[in-house]
Amino acid sequence: MAYSNINKPNEYFNTVPYTGNGSTNHAITGVGFQPDLVWLKSRSNVNDHKIFDVVRGVPEFLSSNLTNAETTTTNFSSIDSDGFTVTTNSTPYNASGQTYASWNWLAGGTGVSNTDGSIASTVSANTTSGFSIVSYTGTSGTSETVGHGLGSAPKMVIVKNRSIVSSWICWNQNVNDANQFLYLNATDAVSTISGYWSGLPTSTTFSVNGSWSSINSSGNNFIAYCFAEKKGFSKFGSYTGNGSTDGTFVYTGFKPAFVMIKQSSGSGTSWNMWDNKRLGYNIKNYQLEANTNVVENTSLERLLITSNGFKCLTDNAQINGSGNTYIYMAFAENPLVAGNYVPTTAR
Repeated sequence: MAYSNINKPNEYFNTVPYTGNGSTNHAITGVGFQPDLVWLKSRSNVNDHKIFDVVRGVPEFLSSNLTNAETTTTNFSSIDSDGFTVTTNSTPYNASGQTYASWNWLAGGTGVSNTDGSIASTVSANTTSGFSIVSYTGTSGTSETVGHGLGSAPKMVIVKNRSIVSSWICWNQNVNDANQFLYLNATDAVSTISGYWSGLPTSTTFSVNGSWSSINSSGNNFIAYCFAEKKGFSKFGSYTGNGSTDGTFVYTGFKPAFVMIKQSSGSGTSWNMWDNKRLGYNIKNYQLEANTNVVENTSLERLLITSNGFKCLTDNAQINGSGNTYIYMAFAENPLVAGNYVPTTAR
């Protein structure tokens, strides 16, 4: 029996680095599927993150490091069958000779109506990989619910108000309860507000409550990215740092293709991002930060990607401070064992 029913994780998530060429029509290919969520970041220039999805539609984008409302761009022209197209000599997207990272997820294509919650939503869901994109309009009502289409309870939900300036809100199963959340665009520790979500996610819905501008203000449009955990493909866990350069090992059950880590027990640390495609992994990690616009850090040896998880190689508080608690999200390059495929090996 297969460890995971996903034999080829790169059919659901794939990182594609590219180099800008300054042209008016630069097609980025090699994703392997038509991505429903595209997250871009310039590696070599100080530029904001750019996030596109099929439910909101091109050319609307949001930036994970900003609280800005949704806006449009002419520099990202389409999501294509094997990637996407960027245009012009624009430094956030396609400056000649500049390097970029793109992280791509498969959801369920064009969104469909969902009435599982008290608030109607438009949902693009992939129940195999446990990922959905959810659009809804806030009501300011109490104890409201929003359908997510996954068929199992999400372990992580990221919400952004598209209409106004407002923080990105992240709930993770390891921040304890429905009163707690993290800001994706900031370095804060876990915040606690009584009844913030009004309840924990279920197999059909996640909960929003009251008139909080970040999740449910009346008449505002919201986007949510929901992730259910799938054995051998994704993991949304937590660990405790040991403050040593022979650091904590975190078992995921697969060789990670992508890891994002945030300290939840204290402030001042970023949402640190690594992947298996940018040169430098397991040597000098090429690290980006979801909450900042800074260039890629290429000087740090911090994270070792292994065949079954990852190991911290630093005592730095960003990912391994002594006694600190961290949450992470990880997606697989290869399951540890899947179907008739041979077990994956370490690098």
